[in-house]
Amino acid sequence: MLGRLRSSVSWCNTRRGKQDIVRTPSVATAKGDAVGKTPDWTGVFPAATTQFAADYAIDLSATQGVLDALIRDGVHGLIVMGTVGENNSLLGDEKRQVLAAAVEVVAGRVPVIVGVSEMTTPAAAAFARDAEAIGADGLMVLPAMVYVPQPAELLSHFRTVAGSTALPIMLYNNPPAYRVNIGIETLEALADVPNIVAIKESAPDTRRFTDLHNALGDRYHLLAGLDDVALEGLLLGATGWVSGLTNAFPAESVALVAAVARGDLATALAIYRWFMPLLHLDADHDLVQSIKLAEKIMGRGSERVRPPRLPLAGARRDTVTAMVERAVATRPMIS
Repeated sequence: MLGRLRSSVSWCNTRRGKQDIVRTPSVATAKGDAVGKTPDWTGVFPAATTQFAADYAIDLSATQGVLDALIRDGVHGLIVMGTVGENNSLLGDEKRQVLAAAVEVVAGRVPVIVGVSEMTTPAAAAFARDAEAIGADGLMVLPAMVYVPQPAELLSHFRTVAGSTALPIMLYNNPPAYRVNIGIETLEALADVPNIVAIKESAPDTRRFTDLHNALGDRYHLLAGLDDVALEGLLLGATGWVSGLTNAFPAESVALVAAVARGDLATALAIYRWFMPLLHLDADHDLVQSIKLAEKIMGRGSERVRPPRLPLAGARRDTVTAMVERAVATRPMIS
């Protein structure tokens, strides 16, 4: 599927079929004939997995297959190379190659949003420019990794990244994972940046949705970003759901959001209560391994992860496997 891309060989070891080299797309032509789709930040946006071969090289064909299957199951957009997509396990050339593969296979059917997760502001701005050239439809921008910024530094980081691109940006707030909270004061100060348009809210306290609305009105689209508070977020004003477990159960995820949209709370609750044991996995430290194991059990992808992550083993593996099997056995009927 990457036949249209002009490429140059890099030293990285990425696998597509039987190839053992990264072929880095020429960002000026990577989008080919595909027409992008502007995100409206509503509906289900799975945080898609990145697929690996047995030697830990990226399997671009398998990654494209995962994305295509999610679209066919009705999701409204795709997040590539977020936390679940193992962004920080990938080298720069690999990130650009995965994004190019995603843009090509999606071919404008849904928006492609790519994670921007770098250790420095210049690196984040550079990747944002590359992502725009490759053909991403939007960016999910995280605080700079490792260093915990002060509010003024966080504000400067987001302004600089936004100023490097015309793409619409969703900021990613995840205090438990990244040790920094994007405060309301920071979001108020960023309100004059026209292409910062959405917030993925992964704070576990659902009061945050109401606080954001009260302080900021409709300035930003709010998306629920923590799976086990998704329904609460949607009922409190979130317009969409960025979900990890959608990788394993996309149809049920789409049905849940559709039920909320049409005001059918009974159906939404039934799906949510059935889903909840699995949704809790999204809040655990081994969420990537758990989601990939669920994805494997459901026949939707491989559970391979890049070290230092290792696949689940022992009692933890048995527990997650039993949870998925129980979910399959009690799966709700959806129309």
